[in-house]
Amino acid sequence: MAYLPIEDHGVIGNLHTAALVGTDGTIDWLCLPRFDAPSVFCSILDDEKGGHFRLRPVEHTRSQQLYLPDTNVLLTRFLAPVGVAEIVDFMPILGGSHEPHRLVRSVRMVRGRMTFEMECRPAFDYARLKHETTVVKKGAVFRRPEMSLGLSSNIPLQQGPAGSAGTRFDLKAGETATFVLSETGEGEGPGEPLLEREYQGLLADTLGYWRRWLSRSTHHGRWREVVNRSALALKLMVYDPTGAIVASPTMGLPERIGGERNWDYRYTWLRDAALALYALIYVGFEDEARSFMGWLRDRCQQDTDGLLQPLYGIDGRSDIGESELSHLSGYRNSAPVRLGNGAHTQRQLDLYGAVLDAAYLYNKHGAPLDYDLWQNLRKILDWLADNWREPDEGIWEVRGGRRQFVSSKVLGWVALERAGRISRQRGLPAGEGRWKRERDAIYEEVMEKGWNPEKQSFVQHYGSDALDASLLMMPLVKFVGPTDPRWLATLDRIQEELAYDTLVDRYNVEHAAPDGLEGEEGSFSLCSFWLVECLTQAGRLDEARLALEKMFSYANHLGLYSEEIGRSGEALGNFPQAFTHLALISAAVHLDRALGAD
Repeated sequence: MAYLPIEDHGVIGNLHTAALVGTDGTIDWLCLPRFDAPSVFCSILDDEKGGHFRLRPVEHTRSQQLYLPDTNVLLTRFLAPVGVAEIVDFMPILGGSHEPHRLVRSVRMVRGRMTFEMECRPAFDYARLKHETTVVKKGAVFRRPEMSLGLSSNIPLQQGPAGSAGTRFDLKAGETATFVLSETGEGEGPGEPLLEREYQGLLADTLGYWRRWLSRSTHHGRWREVVNRSALALKLMVYDPTGAIVASPTMGLPERIGGERNWDYRYTWLRDAALALYALIYVGFEDEARSFMGWLRDRCQQDTDGLLQPLYGIDGRSDIGESELSHLSGYRNSAPVRLGNGAHTQRQLDLYGAVLDAAYLYNKHGAPLDYDLWQNLRKILDWLADNWREPDEGIWEVRGGRRQFVSSKVLGWVALERAGRISRQRGLPAGEGRWKRERDAIYEEVMEKGWNPEKQSFVQHYGSDALDASLLMMPLVKFVGPTDPRWLATLDRIQEELAYDTLVDRYNVEHAAPDGLEGEEGSFSLCSFWLVECLTQAGRLDEARLALEKMFSYANHLGLYSEEIGRSGEALGNFPQAFTHLALISAAVHLDRALGAD
């Protein structure tokens, strides 16, 4: 197999896990039974050993992908002189805790006649474990002691190399073939193949779920379809049993081809999830906000001294040790492939602002915070009041040493400022005035030490002359006014030094604080949407609108964004990324409102 570009994929899921589906009809990423479980298909990280589920015509000229309207059900169309075929891929939403995870793939001939090939070759535990394959009359079983998968089929299968099962078959106009991959118990077979009416019922239920969910959106302005697609992408990254939101459903996809910036993002970053809650509340999805606040309550209770980790497992576990999967070659030889994420041991003070801002918004737009949750938040705020002067690794999780990052100080101010707002609105105990004093101290220190008078700009960290795109948050979190002269000068500097038209780098790796890694990276899509929102708040609406429309053109064919955009416009990093889609929603909604008011 050759590696498809990262952007040549769609994503499907069932609120427990997600799969990548390539435009060539190959599922090359899937973890079961949940996002952070070991993979069963990971050929996107090793095209030889990784395992895949391929379904496609033997010969075709080109392919296209689209989501069925207002859903996360994916259609891949194959076109050739001899005919047109369509494959529908989806994962049914689980109806109960004992219902097995299923991945449904159905191919239908629209016109003409084609020969298809199907090969299912799992590679359990990130391709570290072998399995036994048994082909039976109605499909095949791939068996491991810890997990077994059944593949049901209405077409006879044959056993193939490397523990695979596959077949070749012909279809003519109007004919279909359906394959269902599902968890199966010990000693069980693959299950009965789906009858056409059963398949149609399962598809209708899945379509209905996504459309009912999206119908709750309150955004009916400009760019509605783009905002809806980002909301659907974010919903795919929610782990339903706990309400946690993963940063991305993938791991190991490179921020630089052939480089070492390859991270595991299948966990919940407090910062990302809190900002996702903000975006979802803004477009009317309060149930997700309520679920996340329940998850956040448990994390606050878990950390008795008030110190929060940057990230946790989707089940709330705190130990996410980082290791390397050296047997995997990595996407296009981008190694090492990392499992777990060592950033969970870092100190990132900015996340306190994200968490308290989320609590403030939930209290305002969702439901009033209860006393017990407020008591836990008080503990966190007291810890911050004691420790905000300490250096940290910052929002970008640098591995080159702690610094006095300006964005961390700004978000520390946000935490204490939002706590004051909540206290005033609800009459809750407010730290006997200490939070207010520390809030003001942070503000004065940032204005004194975070401002570089020679540069005429706020800078990445105290004593530096380097810029950082995280400064774009300053007006967004209301630390500075959007037309404050100091801020406008900073905005101009960021556009001059970090932006290429609408594409924005996080920082200049040669001049900024060392991040402990080799090589450059692409522009950060999140920062581009922050730039749009900053231009909106500054009243530069025409400039903001053009920047937003241009950023839409950098999405893939399905409206999905990875973490970064490479120098040639290619997608880089884990895909899709929650942070980017939540920033898109915020930028689009706020610009739409500003244009309406204007």
